[in-house]
Amino acid sequence: MDKQIHKTVRRTRRRKRIRGAGVMGTTQRPRLSIYKSLNHMYAQVVDDLNGKTLAAASTAEKGLAAGKTGNALAAAAVGAKIAERAASKGVTAVVFDRGGFRFHGRVKALADAARKGGLKF
Repeated sequence: MDKQIHKTVRRTRRRKRIRGAGVMGTTQRPRLSIYKSLNHMYAQVVDDLNGKTLAAASTAEKGLAAGKTGNALAAAAVGAKIAERAASKGVTAVVFDRGGFRFHGRVKALADAARKGGLKF
């Protein structure tokens, strides 16, 4: 099996295991879902019961990440921005969905910045 395909299959298995364990967003405590690609970092706050995205932020937006977009500094900028946008919608507590990615590096930087911005998880 190709290395990249194997990597994707393993992440998909981890993601299904995480979501199957009951990580689900409600109206009181929505889900902070993240996705990281090679070049960008994406985050959104989702209410799964109503099927609505309450807030979103990514390094693909203009002016959010100055310079490189695929590093921990850019991920921290996304975390701070998603916390700010969620707070403006009245969201203070979330359930963290790391999307099958390991909790280190860019994922950890985004989570720490979101916590520093006022989100509780």
